[in-house]
Amino acid sequence: MGNLGKIEQSSLAYHLNMLQEVVDTRFCGRSLIRSYSRSFNGFAAYLTHEEQEKLARKEEVVSIFPSTTFHPQTTRSWDFMGLPENVHRHPTVESHTIVGVVDTGIWPESESFSDKGFNPPPKKWKGVCKGGQNFTCNNKIIGARYYNSFSPKSTDSARDLEGHGSHTASIAAGNYVKDTSFYGIANGTARGGVPSARIAAYKVCFLDFGCEAADILAAFDDAIADGVNIITVSLASGMALELENDVIAIGAFHASQKGILVVQSAGNQGTAASVSSTVPWIFTVAASSCDKGIITKIVLGNGTTITGKAVNAFDLTEQSFPLAYGKEVTSTCLEPAAQYCVIGCLDQSKVKGKIVLCSEYDGMREALRTGAVGSVVPFPASTTSPDVSYVVPFPASGLSTLCFSDLTNYYNSTANHTLDILKSEVVRNLDAPKVASFSSRGPNINFPNILKPDVTAPGVEILAAYSPLRSASSSSEDKRSVQYNILSGTSMACPHVTGAAAYVKSFHPDWSPSAIKSALMTTAWRMNATKDPNAEFSYGTGHIDPVKATDPGLIYEDSPDDYIKFLCNSGYNASMLSKIFGQSIVCPDDRTTSNDLNYPSMTFKVTTSGSEKSMPFSVEFKRTVTNVGSADSIYKATTSTSLDYNITVNPDTLKFKALNEKQSYAVIISGNIVETTMLSASLEWSDGVHSVRSPILVYKY
Repeated sequence: MGNLGKIEQSSLAYHLNMLQEVVDTRFCGRSLIRSYSRSFNGFAAYLTHEEQEKLARKEEVVSIFPSTTFHPQTTRSWDFMGLPENVHRHPTVESHTIVGVVDTGIWPESESFSDKGFNPPPKKWKGVCKGGQNFTCNNKIIGARYYNSFSPKSTDSARDLEGHGSHTASIAAGNYVKDTSFYGIANGTARGGVPSARIAAYKVCFLDFGCEAADILAAFDDAIADGVNIITVSLASGMALELENDVIAIGAFHASQKGILVVQSAGNQGTAASVSSTVPWIFTVAASSCDKGIITKIVLGNGTTITGKAVNAFDLTEQSFPLAYGKEVTSTCLEPAAQYCVIGCLDQSKVKGKIVLCSEYDGMREALRTGAVGSVVPFPASTTSPDVSYVVPFPASGLSTLCFSDLTNYYNSTANHTLDILKSEVVRNLDAPKVASFSSRGPNINFPNILKPDVTAPGVEILAAYSPLRSASSSSEDKRSVQYNILSGTSMACPHVTGAAAYVKSFHPDWSPSAIKSALMTTAWRMNATKDPNAEFSYGTGHIDPVKATDPGLIYEDSPDDYIKFLCNSGYNASMLSKIFGQSIVCPDDRTTSNDLNYPSMTFKVTTSGSEKSMPFSVEFKRTVTNVGSADSIYKATTSTSLDYNITVNPDTLKFKALNEKQSYAVIISGNIVETTMLSASLEWSDGVHSVRSPILVYKY
């Protein structure tokens, strides 16, 4: 996906001409799916394997890759981050900020997207409202487009049928909406990080079809040309893709060339080395908890109360119901399958009027299908301490393995076993912020010396706008329609960072994407590594602090040219990069290391020649900081200390005489790393007012 170059080389005719050389002329018109020509140069087409090989041999072709399917991955959260309703703002500048939301669309009638009090769109806006049938934009939602290349229907529109896009858009830039809740749960004022900002919705995801790569690229092509300031993408492929196949990375690079910051969710795989957003020009976000959590208690017949995790909005009319478990409620399955509540196992006549215990979380669906009063299930065995409450379609609660064992012991101890499931309540969470169990972790598979994720933000049990056409619990059996819903995922964390970045930009309209990213990374809250053995691989530099990020003191800046040099130093071929980025690139003969990208964090992977259990290392990082604090200031370096490593900073004092003055320094860390462990250190620059912190990570993986 190269730059546009000459106009004639970016036209539809040029793309059709290329296809005509490899595709039978009878089918050429039907082969082309979409031509990208507003912000970068490329096209999507149906090709046979033979046609693909012919096209790949053409000199002007960068790469050909199959279309990948991506998937979509608040009242209290902004207060928790120190951004209260009465925080200092620049509303006029904020109202000229345009947030592009690449997602499942948007519900335009939501109060979160009302344009009451909004002036017309800023003059820089070049987009359109092509939302389809029965879709109207306003002065809040100033643009809407939809893309459905592979299964288009006449009824397609930018309207959100899933709720995900409305949820993420309102977290980033939704209006103030008082007295919102989910059936009385988590009551408060719903609002985005930048309530005065405008929204442009780009619908690329459709029910049952996911989010196709060709459509995501089309959305980037349009969003860049339309004039958005920030793009939020709560989508992930589920795996780290190579650069030449990663459409979000490619689209985001072109966005960075136009000064547009792209924020992406880290993914919901929850395991080590699973983060799917890997390139340094994207702001990658992990999900963590807030200081309020949602619980659902169950009360046993003997008076014992057990606390579980679920968003249960139901009030049972009676205080207790008989329990049913296993062979008691089946006439078709053996006891093990029945106790797991495998689909088709439970007997409707046997579960009537009872609460069903299922030995597997998904068994809840079968209990609902057969008409049980409610259900109690265990979280997966890998989740030793459940940390997320999901909306349930009928009275239900999820328990830890230990608590579920206590429940089954009670069940087995008496023949007269009963249980009550209480409505959910909001409680204080003293453990916050803690990275969610589902949040994808590093290390970075594609670029081992770039720490990913970059930061963490609230992504657990977030109340925000929703589509009333989607079931409240996403269950076909659940007929509840809601305007606001509680969701969890890195998808929810991503727009929190988008909103925070837009807030910072409202104070510094001229700052580059990397400057805004640096400000949020170096001012992030220091997280507690004892809560997460993966430490920085889980939370990056830490939990964002939007207000503090408006005055970071020093920033680390990178340009698209720096990213190209980084790719050269990471082993990419100059010819390939020239085609991808549409400019002549010569990788230097005396290449530096990929450690020297001017990134706010410092990461190094120790390579080994065998199975050494212990290995010495020494690595140098070179960085340049720009003074954005006080004109006349002196910053002194402080590093963490340990018997496992030694850190030298040269120079260890930086003296600035002017704003925007740049100064460079080097960090050398040496020590010994054992087996697959990681060494977590840090560097902090301080002038007595500002603290500019960078994690230093050395690992063997």
